[in-house]
Amino acid sequence: MRVFGKLAELCAALALFILVVMTIAGVFMRYFMAQPIQWTEEMSGLLMIWVVMLGGVVAEREKAHLTIPFVVDMLPAKIKTIVATLVSIASIGLLLYMAWLGYRLAEMAQFKVTQILKISWFWIDLAVPVGALATAYFTLHWLISDLKKNVSAEEKS
Repeated sequence: MRVFGKLAELCAALALFILVVMTIAGVFMRYFMAQPIQWTEEMSGLLMIWVVMLGGVVAEREKAHLTIPFVVDMLPAKIKTIVATLVSIASIGLLLYMAWLGYRLAEMAQFKVTQILKISWFWIDLAVPVGALATAYFTLHWLISDLKKNVSAEEKS
């Protein structure tokens, strides 16, 4: 699991790095050299989708997604556990559905290519199922981990 998480983090960081360098180069070439690089807009769109989806995976791995626990924090511990479990299960279900829809979208777009780079939209749309499945994996990991902690805490008391 640690290797899988680090791979997602490395891919997200690499995609973001390429996106930033490419954008700076594109701006420099357009405004200072008067020679715009035609393919940067297409590549930016492709990389942005992958950065967002892989960034979501890394955020889930680190438990860094935005939460507003105001109401849940007021609940008793047992009910908190039940609510957290239900939210995790619902999240996993939605992520799996999103992965399925994303893959269907990628499959339908496999013969459609970008105008300049001629990259199949399959590779662009594939970011959605990859990101959703990986996020579901980490959500499931945290759900199991939290349930084990709660069971062992109950056994001790």
